[in-house]
Parts: sequence; structure tokens; C-alpha cells
Amino acid sequence: MRTQDSYNDRLNRMLDYVYAHLEDDLSFDRLAEVACLSPYHWSRIYSAMRGETIVATIRRLRLQRAAERLSNSDLDIEAVAKRAGYGSADTFGRAFREAYGASPAAYRAGGSHAAFKAANAAGDANAFPVTIEHLPERRCAGIDHAGSYMAIDHAMGRLFAELVARQALPAAPAMIGVFFDDPDLGPEDALRSRACLPVAGSFSIDPPLVETVLRGGPYAKLSYTGPYADMRGAYRWLLGVWLPASSHEPADAPIFEAYLNDPRHVPPTELRTDIHLPLKSAP
Repeated sequence: MRTQDSYNDRLNRMLDYVYAHLEDDLSFDRLAEVACLSPYHWSRIYSAMRGETIVATIRRLRLQRAAERLSNSDLDIEAVAKRAGYGSADTFGRAFREAYGASPAAYRAGGSHAAFKAANAAGDANAFPVTIEHLPERRCAGIDHAGSYMAIDHAMGRLFAELVARQALPAAPAMIGVFFDDPDLGPEDALRSRACLPVAGSFSIDPPLVETVLRGGPYAKLSYTGPYADMRGAYRWLLGVWLPASSHEPADAPIFEAYLNDPRHVPPTELRTDIHLPLKSAP
């Protein structure tokens, strides 16, 4: 058990380094040093324990960050490509098209974020289906994350590794992200979120895990399909257009997202996420 904990700790330390230096040249020898593992074996250990090669992880994270910039900034495509670690816009374009099914320019103009932007501009409260659901209270084990909400998957990986080490990972884990701050109000590195997974009441939650209880009651659920990078527009539509036009009031609790599939296994355009906005109960 302690040996497995040691390997998880070292791989987590290495991933911390990857996230912190995603826009730098990432030397595999340096990653082996950070992980304190043999350069001959560390990458195969990572693949076996995390279900994805380190090359695929870095590529996925860089393209995800690039997609966020294409969706939510005016940074020119050559600059986006350079920050994603590509030497030319053409090479970046081929890699991006393979992952996202469209060229960077086409994605910027017509990705799923564009539909939400149009609905926001039109004030169309019926543009996307929202359902009202009553959910039970759920006790969760979690791992805290500070920084970009786009990096919540890093905390999710830590949570899975911790539960695997404790032999407590469910056969079909429910992946949940809880978000405490408005990303438009403060610096990105100060944003607080938590990766969560429902656990049995008898499960002992101790550090580095933190206990979170998701409130029971009514929620507005927006079912979203598409890249995580495009979800800022979905939030703006849900909170700025749908909510004021509805007969509902938000409850004093954070929004959470339920992730219905895994970005390691499906392309970004097929990712499915249910966004849950807590509502006050009807009087």
C-alpha cells in the first residue's frame, strides 16, 4: 500500500510540473527527475497507472488550453499555436483538427461556444433545454484545486489515485466538479474548485481528501455536449438569460458539474457534462 502511495505521489508531483510548465519545452528526462523514477521506465509506469501515455496527456492539455483561448480570447492563431508548443500554425492546425474536428479558425467562428454566444446576444431563454431535477443529498470525498477551472481534471486524477490506493474506487465512479468562484471576478490562480466523488457514509475521509456534502433539493440542469473550453458561454447563458426569464431563484450553494464520460477516451466534441445550478425550493 505504501509503495503504491509513493508511486502516486511521484506521478502527481510530475503532473504538477507538467501543468506549471505546459507552455515550456518539457524534457522527458526532466520529468523523470521530477518523478524520481528511472528514465527507462517512468513513462511506462505512468501509462499503466494513469491509463494514458504522457505524450497523449501533454498533447490533450495543450490543445485544451488552445481551444479555451480560441473560444474566449482574441489572441491570433499563430500566437495560440506557439503557446501550445507548435512550431507553425500549419502543424498546430492539423493537430487541432484531428482532436476537435475543425480548423482553429472554423472552431473559433462556429464551435459550440458560438451557439451560446448567439443565444446570449439574442436573449433567447429557450435556446437550450433546461430541466428541473430534485436530487438527494450526497456525501463526497474530494480533492481541492486552486487555479484555472480548465485544470480540474488534475485534481480529479489525484482523487482517483488516492481512492485506488485505498481500494475504495467504485466500479462506476461518478465524477463531479464543484466550483466556488466566478472566473470573471478575480485572478485565475485564486479560483477555488474541488474534484468530488460520492462515497458511502461509512467511508473514512481524511487528508488529503476533504469531505463535501452536495445539498439535496431542486436544481436546474443544463446538459452540455462539447469541449470543456466552450462552457463559459453555457454558464453565461444559463445564469444571464435562462435564470432571469424563469420563475426560479438560485440557492446559496455552488454550481457543480457532473462529467458523464472521460476526456482520455472520447474526443472533445463528444464530452458530455451536466451543469447543475442549485435552486431555492418553491414556497
